[in-house]
Amino acid sequence: MTYRYDGSFGGFLCSMFCSFERKEFPIQIVMQTQFAASIFEDSRPIETESEKAKRVFKGLEKAIGQNEAHSFFQVFLSEDSLAIQYAFNLLHSIFEGNKNILENYGDEQVLYFSQTLKKVSRERHRMKAFIRFQKSSDGLFFAVIAPDFNVLPLVISFFKKRYADQVWLIYDEKRNYGMMYNKIAVEEVQLTESDKNSLVHSSQSVQLDTTEEKYQQLWKAYFKSTNIVARKNIKLHLRHVPKRYWRYLTEKK
Repeated sequence: MTYRYDGSFGGFLCSMFCSFERKEFPIQIVMQTQFAASIFEDSRPIETESEKAKRVFKGLEKAIGQNEAHSFFQVFLSEDSLAIQYAFNLLHSIFEGNKNILENYGDEQVLYFSQTLKKVSRERHRMKAFIRFQKSSDGLFFAVIAPDFNVLPLVISFFKKRYADQVWLIYDEKRNYGMMYNKIAVEEVQLTESDKNSLVHSSQSVQLDTTEEKYQQLWKAYFKSTNIVARKNIKLHLRHVPKRYWRYLTEKK
C-alpha cells in the first residue's frame, strides 16, 4: 500500500495516524506530486489534519522525549525520500513499543536516519554562521539562501532572538519561500518570480541603504588588508568555509 501525502510534515504525521487507524503496514509514503500510479499497487490519498498531526507528535514526544522527537522533523527537512521512508518505518516501530530503536546503529535504517540527521544539523549550523543580511533603502534587512536541505525553519528562532528589533527577510531561492519578521511575529512569504529575481540579484536590482554600501566597502577593504598572503592555507580555509557558502559572505563578493 502506498500513501500519497501533500509533502508537509503534518501530512507525514497524518500518514502514521492513518496507518494505525486502518491497521495498514508496511506502507510506502510518497509525495502526491511525485506519485506515479500503477495498476499493480493500491494507493490511498492522505488528508492533512492538524489535530491528528498534533496527536501523533505529542505521542512521539511522550514515547522518546522532545529532543528525539524533534529529530524526526529535522530528518524530514532533508527532503531525502529514502530518509523520510526510513523515518516513517522507525516511527511506526516506536509506536509499536520499540522506544529504544534509535540507539540500534546496527540497523540500516537507524544508521541512515542518524547520518541524515547529522547532515541536516551541520547545514543548520552553517546557515546560522554564514547568513549575512543586507539593508535595503526602505530599512528591510534581507538575505537570500539556497541550502542543501530545507533548514530555514530550523534557524528562524535563532535570528528572531538575535535581531528582535529589526524587520528582516530570509528567502530560500531554491525552494521559493521565505520567512519575514516584522518585530512581532514571523510569517511565511512567497515572492513573485520578478520579485524573487530582484532579491537574488540584489546588488543590481535592490537599492541598498547608503550606509550598507559603505559598510560593505569598508569590510572588504579590512578583510583585504588583514589577508596575509604568506599565511594562506586554502585547504584549511575550505574545510571550515566551503566554497558554496562564499556567496553569503561580503568579503568574498
